[in-house]
Amino acid sequence: MIHYRIALADLHAHRFEVSVTVPAPAARQVLSLPVWIPGSYLVREFSRHLGQVTARQGSRDIAAHQTAKNRWEFDCSGRGALVVTYPVYAFDTSVRAAFLDAQRGFFNPTSLCLRAHGKESLAHRIELSGVPAGWDVATAMPCAEPGLWQAADYDELADHPFELGTFWRGEFMAGGVPHEFVVAGALPVFDAERLLRDAQRICETQIGFWHGPKPKPPMSRYVFLLNCVDDGYGGLEHRASTALIASRRDLPRLGQPDLNEGYVKLLGLISHEYFHTWNVKRLRPDVFARYDYEQENYTRLLWFFEGFTSYYDDLFLVRSGLVDEARYLKLISHTFTQVLGAPGRKHQSVAQSSFEAWTKYYRQDENAPNALVSYYAKGSMVALALDLTLRSAERASSLDELMRALWRESAGGPISEERIFSRVAELGGEPVAHLLQQWVQGCDDLPLAPLLERLGVRWTHEKPTLAQRLGLRVQESEAGLMVKQVLLEGAGLAAGLSPGDEIVACNGWRVRKLDDLLLTLDQQQPQDLQLLVSRDQRMLPLTLALPLQESAARPICLGVLDKAPARAQSLRRAWLGG
Repeated sequence: MIHYRIALADLHAHRFEVSVTVPAPAARQVLSLPVWIPGSYLVREFSRHLGQVTARQGSRDIAAHQTAKNRWEFDCSGRGALVVTYPVYAFDTSVRAAFLDAQRGFFNPTSLCLRAHGKESLAHRIELSGVPAGWDVATAMPCAEPGLWQAADYDELADHPFELGTFWRGEFMAGGVPHEFVVAGALPVFDAERLLRDAQRICETQIGFWHGPKPKPPMSRYVFLLNCVDDGYGGLEHRASTALIASRRDLPRLGQPDLNEGYVKLLGLISHEYFHTWNVKRLRPDVFARYDYEQENYTRLLWFFEGFTSYYDDLFLVRSGLVDEARYLKLISHTFTQVLGAPGRKHQSVAQSSFEAWTKYYRQDENAPNALVSYYAKGSMVALALDLTLRSAERASSLDELMRALWRESAGGPISEERIFSRVAELGGEPVAHLLQQWVQGCDDLPLAPLLERLGVRWTHEKPTLAQRLGLRVQESEAGLMVKQVLLEGAGLAAGLSPGDEIVACNGWRVRKLDDLLLTLDQQQPQDLQLLVSRDQRMLPLTLALPLQESAARPICLGVLDKAPARAQSLRRAWLGG
């Protein structure tokens, strides 16, 4: 058994002290720290936070030979246990790494626990020490005895985050499985019972989706770990838990029964990460059958495992009765507007986006809207297009049937791209499989408007904002009007604006908001806009030509047709009701 002793050594210095005991080490025992964490496709170099590594075998000090950025080798003699000790700096508030201060602790084992090569299949145990009085510990890792948690192997160890501190915790049952919800950093007005009740509805609906009326979920226990901060959003899936971060203002509040946008966004995040319990943690790309923690693990299937999950996250909010039809259509219309408003969709397919997640999606810069498409957002649109195509076909089927069929056939394990397309062909015919291939590998816009019309949903456009008409993304403040991104083929690009510019004045008037540009126009005799731009300490005059061309990036609005045919209404009820 591999044993980790993790001490909360110095809360104010944000320092864990870790010792790992390796039984019967190899003569040249290798230990390494992962460079990434599954579910977040970026090499994060967790080893940069490790301090000096020291080792002993019995009473003998052993030299730690660092042979790579994240790897150490130890010359051992005999079968005595090797004990390796090192400090870890932990001040990353995200869900992907480790954090420690006087109020709270959090860690993913991938940030703290060196992997003993050749010993990965052994049981791995974590012991915590130095936990302040009054602090609790929350994790889905099975508890072996008080203060000790045990995983079957290193992969299971890596898949169990820990939350430490004084937090609220509550429980509910779903599908016969105990679920725990942990919330750190909540305001006193937090409505805990409502959060539990709503999360339970999501979980029960998803378990029923995958397993039917007599469910046998793949986990024996599930834990939500939610850290509330002033401003933040995100989540990371694990096999029996999820780590979440959200603004504390987005939590439900006592005495406020309304469903505000922030809370709907949080419920969507809960739904998304919970759906991953099946789709990506178990049903996963075949290249993820065993993770390689040392380097990038490439797949072209994130459009399926993240994009299709993004499709179902908000869909389960309406299927569980938490939002109504109109609210759901508004949610997905925002996604459509986001994707169709970015020129990058014309230059990168969702299959490419999946493969290049390591270098593009997770390393976005000012040119990102022009260069890439989100495999989350457009992947969800591909899922919708496939679902509506299957539902309205002559031999009606659905994406629901596809997901359950893949789950059954793979026994909830790895699947290949070929198997996905093959199963689509079996359900909807070869033409549908061919369509899906075009949508995934091509850059054309999806035929969602006619597909939605078959279900009695109207697709219209709203008036574009000035930012959309100019092809600009800006930051407005009293300090000034900053250009953050300039979109291809837009009026802003034609005028010569660049990311990082400050638009100081227009037609001789000081401006601080984008709409101020139009206030400087002589409405009787409108002329081109004469901009004064600050760039790298220089003042540059630029001309923004009028009239502005009609923007292709217009907000999408979805609504139900007043007199939809009976078949369309029936298809829509089946789609939204599951």
